Amino acid sequence: MKNRNTSSGVVEKMMKEMFARLLNIEVSQSVLDKLVPVIEGVTEKVDGQIDLDTVQGQNTFRALICSMVAHGWGLGMHPDNNPNANLDGKTLEVKACKDILVPMETMKSIRYVKKDQYGRVRKALFEPDQNARIWGSIDDMLEKLAREKWQE
Repeated sequence: MKNRNTSSGVVEKMMKEMFARLLNIEVSQSVLDKLVPVIEGVTEKVDGQIDLDTVQGQNTFRALICSMVAHGWGLGMHPDNNPNANLDGKTLEVKACKDILVPMETMKSIRYVKKDQYGRVRKALFEPDQNARIWGSIDDMLEKLAREKWQE
């Protein structure tokens, strides 16, 4: 990174904008003070893999990281921020429970999610992975053949 002080100001502005656009909330300065170094640290670690020598490349990467953080924040992946209302003044409700700690394979099997008017998940449809479905289909076909062809 060329100038960290200048880039931190850019990241801070981007974070504010991402939270406002994606989550419709305003982030406090204390939270921004914690998040900006995270974004800058990730930016420094990938330096060289992305063309961060150009201002456009730096800002594109920062925007990507900021949007990822804002989306994660909106999904409840934040330690200490729970605003009472969004920028429109509507109240927010954020809940977390041990049920969200599920294996990644289970998360990958989600096929349909129905949310209520507040964006909370009300119903989720899970499907087995592709291999389980294929093996299930093969077993069903073999069972059908056994019934039809080898009846005793």
